Amino acid sequence: MGSALPLGEPAPADGLLPATAARGALDRAFGVYIHVPFCRVRCGYCDFNTYTSGELRGARQSDYAGQAIGEIRMSRRVLEASGLPERAAQTVFFGGGTPTLLPADDLVRMLDAVRQEFGLAGDAEVTTEANPDSVGPADLVRLAEGGFTRVSFGMQSAVPHVLAALDRTHDPDRVPLVVAWARDAGLDVSLDLIYGTPGESLADWRRSLESAIAEHPDHLSAYALIVEEGTKLARQIRRGQLAEPSDDLEADMYELADELLAAAGYDWYEVSNWATDASHRSRHNLGYWRGDDWWGVGPGAHSHVGGVRWWNAKHPSAYADRIDSGVSPAVGREVLDASTRETERVLLLTRIREGIDLASLHAGGRRAVAGLIADELVDAKAALSGGLTLTRRGRLLADAVVRRLLEG
Repeated sequence: MGSALPLGEPAPADGLLPATAARGALDRAFGVYIHVPFCRVRCGYCDFNTYTSGELRGARQSDYAGQAIGEIRMSRRVLEASGLPERAAQTVFFGGGTPTLLPADDLVRMLDAVRQEFGLAGDAEVTTEANPDSVGPADLVRLAEGGFTRVSFGMQSAVPHVLAALDRTHDPDRVPLVVAWARDAGLDVSLDLIYGTPGESLADWRRSLESAIAEHPDHLSAYALIVEEGTKLARQIRRGQLAEPSDDLEADMYELADELLAAAGYDWYEVSNWATDASHRSRHNLGYWRGDDWWGVGPGAHSHVGGVRWWNAKHPSAYADRIDSGVSPAVGREVLDASTRETERVLLLTRIREGIDLASLHAGGRRAVAGLIADELVDAKAALSGGLTLTRRGRLLADAVVRRLLEG
């Protein structure tokens, strides 16, 4: 049912933000994230805030769209009362969970509420995640007609025994079908893959990559499996039923992904993300990495506006109670100080291809760059032009690069 919420100060019942949140707002993009916390089954590796039907404790999926719309309407009032200027949503992202377990009409209703309250930019990117077995052709057509522009399918692997280890329920043969249906509906397509699953070989991973590339998605994400405490997978590894993922094998898998994707015409733009061209990069996720503003709707969703971060009540029933009573669903928040904001800026911008302006680093960070170039972690040509961009080796060691930039 997801990891624990972070520590922080209590959020006010009215949700109002401090005056500092409005500073410079017109220079930041605004996006909306809508969390749909429902899953048909719980995958063994998953640590997200998701719930199967037996875990809802009185909350009902059929009521969820109305509750989320209630928060969307509240969000506009809160931002306005907190002195934030009007800004159209540049991006909207439905994540989960499995958003497409809800009827397509419910997803469109929630998007319509964003459009009514904030407006959508003329070129707004509107994405939903989906499992390959959770949508059909009519669903995708309805989403496209309702204003969605992009669908991100959780493919994870093309190898049956890897999918079984992850507790994924879809047939890999369904992926080409859903991609074709999405294309026919006029939607851009992203495929998500996971590597490093116990029992997955480098040959298995190559097969998954080649299968994904064969579908010609506009965008592809490849994430290393993280064994989260409290998950079924962590318990299986602790009992010796499964082998813990190998760091060396995961590094080999990452390098193979980058090689095959580059050869197929995909360009990396973030450590775990590749796109056919700049127009198909996930602008919503780039907003996170660039420190823009977003409002997170739904149980356990996190938001960030102008250096203020907050999070909602975690369980769907607790969330519903707060929405129904007209109280902000936020239960905790933190106002980031200058030091924390700088640490996060370096941490996040280092991950993306556009990188960091070297002149914006503190003196110690700038001094560290020469050593990072010598260790082949940072691109020398980009550094000569005043920017910091990771090499492939640097992407594998991104956390170490950040430490050296901050501690230098």
